[in-house]
Amino acid sequence: MLPRERHEYLLRRLELHESVRARDIAEELDVSQVTIRRDIAALEREGLLARVHGGAFAIRAADRRPSAARMLVGVVVPSATTYFPEVVRGMESVAAALRVRLALGVSDYQPELERARVERLLELGAQGLVIAPTTHRRDPDETTEWMESVPVPVVVMERHLDDSTVVRELDSARTDHIHGALLAVDHLLGLGHRRIALAVFDGTPTARWLRAGYREAVARYGLDEAPVVPLPKGETDARVLSEALDGLVDACLASGTRAVVAHTDHHAASLTEHARCRGLRVPEDLAVVAYDDELAEHAAVPLTAVTAPRRELGREALRLLVGRTGREGRSGPPRHVLLLPRLTVRASSAVPARPEPGARRDAAHTG
Repeated sequence: MLPRERHEYLLRRLELHESVRARDIAEELDVSQVTIRRDIAALEREGLLARVHGGAFAIRAADRRPSAARMLVGVVVPSATTYFPEVVRGMESVAAALRVRLALGVSDYQPELERARVERLLELGAQGLVIAPTTHRRDPDETTEWMESVPVPVVVMERHLDDSTVVRELDSARTDHIHGALLAVDHLLGLGHRRIALAVFDGTPTARWLRAGYREAVARYGLDEAPVVPLPKGETDARVLSEALDGLVDACLASGTRAVVAHTDHHAASLTEHARCRGLRVPEDLAVVAYDDELAEHAAVPLTAVTAPRRELGREALRLLVGRTGREGRSGPPRHVLLLPRLTVRASSAVPARPEPGARRDAAHTG
């Protein structure tokens, strides 16, 4: 079958069903899914359909007229290299179907740059904003007052500014990191560990929720006291990070702790190397669960890791914004979407080589 014939078949199916899956079309035409995805991409470039993950949606003829231009949405994130690239990819995966064009600004965790990025996006005609605001402001109220003054709908992403009535009245989408910490501790407890250390990078807003989830787990399960160690940013000073990790290993050895929840997975990977240099085997002598899963799979010892649903976070944030700019405008009640992370078990966690006194072998559940 010629490409033109496949394209005509795709468009006929869309006229009948509004949406199609690439897998189904490939089976019907007895061609590869790669071929159909290329056909969908070609038709999208012509403005004849909207591509989404796994298939395509129909675009009505009225939507193809110049008057039906895509809405411009500004997206401001603090980093272009860690965590947020996957979030943005999630937005991109649904942007076409939502009739949205994205414009990205990166704040580098600098409040002044963040504001400049927002102002520039508004100048470009952004009709709505998705923002993961930096929390490194001298006055937290400044963040809320500023977001209240933005003249277009705003969705707050991956942040929870508790004390702000303003922010609570904005739509938001974020990961439930308290649940993520519980997942990590629950996994290690189920393997028999009752002393579980927490090593947390306090340079991110996620840290406070990990600490809260860890405290909740310790109280819920009556865990034995174990080290809680703050970690510095390794990129800033490798020597300081090395000293902190050595201190963590010392504290674990002194307290008989043989399990650690380490944030981030970059820090967790470094921890496994420090443990090895000190003669400890991972996971036989020290089990490690990473919080975050950007490179965990590729560490020297593949890391068990808690994974935030970053792509789904981006999709949900963009859907919230499009809904807010639709018929309801700003009049509808605020919506807050809370997404649960998942645990991926790899080689860095196992039953302790020497069972701890009173350790339980049955898995605990967070409910």
